[in-house]
Amino acid sequence: MVEVGFIGLGSMGAAMAGRLLERGHRVRVWNRSKGPVSELVDRGASAAAEPADAFAGGIVLSMLANDAAALAVFDDQVLTAHAGAIHVNLASVSPAAARELAERHAAAGVAYVSAPVLGRPPVAAAGQLNILAAGDDEAVRRAEPLMRDLSSRIWYLGEEPPQANIAKVAMNYMLIHTIQSLGESISLVERGGIEPEAFVELATSTMFGGLAHQIYGEIIAARRYRPAGFSLTLGAKDLGLAESLAREEGFELPLASGLRALFDAALADPELDGADWAALTEVTRGR
Repeated sequence: MVEVGFIGLGSMGAAMAGRLLERGHRVRVWNRSKGPVSELVDRGASAAAEPADAFAGGIVLSMLANDAAALAVFDDQVLTAHAGAIHVNLASVSPAAARELAERHAAAGVAYVSAPVLGRPPVAAAGQLNILAAGDDEAVRRAEPLMRDLSSRIWYLGEEPPQANIAKVAMNYMLIHTIQSLGESISLVERGGIEPEAFVELATSTMFGGLAHQIYGEIIAARRYRPAGFSLTLGAKDLGLAESLAREEGFELPLASGLRALFDAALADPELDGADWAALTEVTRGR
């Protein structure tokens, strides 16, 4: 059992920090808004006054919303004061941001591990995430016990931190396609008078039995988009990461432009404000 800092307490971060508390760790938490901090303090965590205070135990996990947030929090001033510490970034940031963060950490003598996760908040709370990890072997080894408390499996993807983020971008791009293909197929059968739940059961019991089709098929069939496990805004961000990565590598994602138009339409719809990214399918359903 160790003292660990946790920075970023959105729905995923709060679930993971809570899981670490349940596993008996001493967790010091920081978040820009104080509500989630208070909730975890009530469960036994301690509050960090500043992000730097989360490094008190020598290891910090973070789950911040995007590149800008991660780069703003883990600046040179914070890192330089904590040489010898380790930071495990569990968020979906761009490979470019991962590269910049790794360089900052190395210059400050702080070990950096990219470890984006697969799973929604209930999966995080149960410690059943899949973690995609990349970084220096020794840093990954040091972080492994904490990552194991959060996951059913850790996937080691290389010694360069951006490698984990590239894999996560590709996984989320596939999930966006899965969500949209479910929405299009459900729209077809609904118009033919077939109950969407019955169709989803047919699909997941035969040709499409994987977790993504099961989870998102049920959500889309029932139009159960709130509370959001992963928001439309974050989904659009992840689509953007895939688009940017493809541009950097010099090739085209042929279907990305159509998906971008669908996200733009969904984000412009006030009825979908704050909805789960599976609500992307409502654009097709309404056309």
